[in-house]
Amino acid sequence: MNEDAASLDRLHDIVLPPPVPWWPLAPGWYVLGVVVLLLLLALAFRAWLRRRRTAYRREALRSLHTANDVAEIAMLLRRTALAEFPREEIAVLHGDAWADWLSARSREPMPPLLRGQLTTGAYSADATTNLEALRAWTARWIASHNA
Repeated sequence: MNEDAASLDRLHDIVLPPPVPWWPLAPGWYVLGVVVLLLLLALAFRAWLRRRRTAYRREALRSLHTANDVAEIAMLLRRTALAEFPREEIAVLHGDAWADWLSARSREPMPPLLRGQLTTGAYSADATTNLEALRAWTARWIASHNA
């Protein structure tokens, strides 16, 4: 046997430390968890506010399905506009000015046939000529009008 200090017989296996436990977590993970929780709460609060802010749109779309003539649809458009815009701005509009105002806040322009039907159709004897087209345009306006 070799007695010198560098002998390979005197070497031992490497002793590994115990594995690092997952719990308790480092403080940074707690901070990250709180930040993520606050972000989720903020997103939920914003979604709740948005849902509350657009409740008038859902109610108007429900009422639109029961509207049977042009006068009811015109009244529904006016009520929907009053829910979002100031009364002073809406109350003075009538006729072509009202149709222009609606068209300006819509993503798609109002077709001339529907414009005529909305401005004078409520007073004519043939008020239901193109009611489904007016109802479809009104539904799109309610769902997507912008301020």
